[in-house]
Amino acid sequence: MEPHVVSPAGSVLIFDTTLRDGEQSPGCSMNTAEKLVIAHQLERLGVDIIEAGFPIASQGDFEAVQRVAAEIRTPVIAALARCVRQDIDAAAAALEKSARPRIHTFLATSDIHLAFKLKMTREDALRTARECVAYARARCKDIEFSPEDATRSDPDFLCAVLQAAVDAGATTLNIPDTVGYTMPEEYGRLITKIRQTVVGEYTISAHCHNDLGMAVANSLAAVAAGARQVECTINGIGERAGNAAMEEIAMALHVRGDLYGIHCSVERAQLYPASQLLSRTLGFQVQPNKAIVGRNAFAHEAGIHQHGVLSNPLCYEIMTPESVGMPAERLVLGKHSGRHALLHRCKELGLNVRTDEVDALYTRFTHLADRKKKVYDQDLISLVLAHREPGEKSSNLAAAQ
Repeated sequence: MEPHVVSPAGSVLIFDTTLRDGEQSPGCSMNTAEKLVIAHQLERLGVDIIEAGFPIASQGDFEAVQRVAAEIRTPVIAALARCVRQDIDAAAAALEKSARPRIHTFLATSDIHLAFKLKMTREDALRTARECVAYARARCKDIEFSPEDATRSDPDFLCAVLQAAVDAGATTLNIPDTVGYTMPEEYGRLITKIRQTVVGEYTISAHCHNDLGMAVANSLAAVAAGARQVECTINGIGERAGNAAMEEIAMALHVRGDLYGIHCSVERAQLYPASQLLSRTLGFQVQPNKAIVGRNAFAHEAGIHQHGVLSNPLCYEIMTPESVGMPAERLVLGKHSGRHALLHRCKELGLNVRTDEVDALYTRFTHLADRKKKVYDQDLISLVLAHREPGEKSSNLAAAQ
């Protein structure tokens, strides 16, 4: 059994929880076969850790974790467990055939969770965390501990629980923004405080929810403050408003390498294929304007933008669709498109438009675009050929086909 995974210098570990936290979002449940398909894609993506599920939750979840652990060999495979011995036993059993197992155990530390959910005192929580982490460590060398609702916990008490977890054998300390409450500057300060206060050898991890739309921003703030593991999901799926989106974190670290100086192991060209695979599996499409993987992420309709992109894509694109594995279809012809985009698409279709035809063609195009949301290639062919002589029409049609 290998010791816990540590991020190489200058890098951050990517912990994917699509199969666990992501699956908990309404309409996103997956069976074992579907989880295996996604797990293989995550392996192709190059993620460092796959959280395969919550084995105690159901027999189906146990079997899914067991299958993923047996088949996926390169990433670490994590199983979630409450700070309850029965949960930890189930996680250890499900991970038995894993080449690189991790038990991820959690316990709430905020006063509201302790009082109303767990019916525990702070002293109870401190003792439970210490005992259960030690119990898990006896079964697995790689132990992650999460103080649930960390960002609404008393910081000093939070650090005391984290210290107890490290002393008991935790190798990763995950700091969950369970309800998406924190802000980037605040979360960064919390990560810094933990690093300065909790003594020992451990990796700090960020786990952020998107209730206020801050999950990715908070995750990047944590990286800037020294976190070296980020927990995320494909397409940002997850409970309520979702989790931090892996594709956004990976590309932010890549595009703004000048700012962060941190890289990750993700194979960026596999991001769009992963997004599409998950969407097909769940029947749950991402919104068109979703960053990185949405249908409109690299689409341009405004004439000024289209002219700039045709001159040099860097005018309006900070990354290329090819870099994330997306087909390069940048220009959308609509009522905001200009002559440059129209003539460019005509040329791509093999339609030769004479200089004296441009103004009339553009007028016909804008009239059609006013009636339609999008002008398709067949519409464009019809617009050009409708005003041609028969012989010229035939030669142009053959070229267009």
